[in-house]
Amino acid sequence: MSFLEEFEKYDWDTITEKIYSISELEVRSALRKRKRNLEDFLALISPVAKPFLEEMAQESRLLTRKRFGNTMQMYAPMYLSNECQNICTYCGFSMTNKIPRRTLTDEEIIREAEFLKAKGFEHILLVTGEANRTVGVPYLQNAIRLLKPLFSNISIEVQPLKQHEYELLIQEGLYAVLVYQETYHEATYKTHHPKGRKSNFRFRAETPDRLGKAGIHKIGIGALFGLEDWRTDSFYTALHLRYLQQKYWKTKYSISFPRLRPHEGEVQPKVEMTDSDLVQLICAFRLLDEDVELSLSTRESEDFRNNVIHLGVTSMSAESKTNPGGYIVEPQSLEQFEISDERSTEEISKMLQNSGFDVVWKDWDRVFV
Repeated sequence: MSFLEEFEKYDWDTITEKIYSISELEVRSALRKRKRNLEDFLALISPVAKPFLEEMAQESRLLTRKRFGNTMQMYAPMYLSNECQNICTYCGFSMTNKIPRRTLTDEEIIREAEFLKAKGFEHILLVTGEANRTVGVPYLQNAIRLLKPLFSNISIEVQPLKQHEYELLIQEGLYAVLVYQETYHEATYKTHHPKGRKSNFRFRAETPDRLGKAGIHKIGIGALFGLEDWRTDSFYTALHLRYLQQKYWKTKYSISFPRLRPHEGEVQPKVEMTDSDLVQLICAFRLLDEDVELSLSTRESEDFRNNVIHLGVTSMSAESKTNPGGYIVEPQSLEQFEISDERSTEEISKMLQNSGFDVVWKDWDRVFV
């Protein structure tokens, strides 16, 4: 069994209709509960729940503090390559975009890593385009070997791999994998991914299953908000989370909340997700699951991040560059998407401390495994 068997029990249009027909009574019922299910989650992300946002935010804050304390985990993305064999309508790395392509050498990887290490980062997220021949498993194995002496925690966001390939990377020291479905609406997914390995909706949807079977420590999932109705995509993300938690219960999970950002070859969002919508969703996920990690990147604005840190988020990136070599090697190379919060690591760390947070750079070490 894989997630697809669970996925196929639900119909997109039926779920959408259900979300938009939720009553105020159902929202109040969901808010009264202490242990919530997916039906309650539907109520909490519905339009009718908007007037209850303050109540949701207060409980979300309390649950987060109970489980995570006044801590914020810091991480930084490190882009290794912008080479890609996919066509993705919303991505600056799409192979149809005529941009200079670059893949970092060993020396360049170390230079970028030393910059981030000097900033204090211990959690690093390696990111590439999807180009198996250029940045396939051997390249990733080598990158992890190079970086393992420098960082306590190495994660990746790359092309979906097979189970045995993940097992090879785990042996090298890989801690977590982030793999976003982008949208769970299969027809819309195919519209935005017309060519390349990423066009295979089903292979991508089953990637967390392969990760769970490989024994990865943590899996990150999510949708790209703007491609489809964010409420329905969020339900399927929650469905996916619940399925994974039940089947691969030894693994930790995180949810991210990316919204479409400007890039080369821009596509306009089909559905706008406002700031208050995103706050509602963050709170709804926390009310559904007080243990799941909720992550917010520098896609979001400085003001928004300053405020939402109190409402459920447990990890943040800082001073992010979304281009290979963007920190030191080649700062002017083309970004995957534009960053909104451009503050330095030091500025964000100071903001968090002034807001009452303990900034956590390292919370895991291989010596404990």
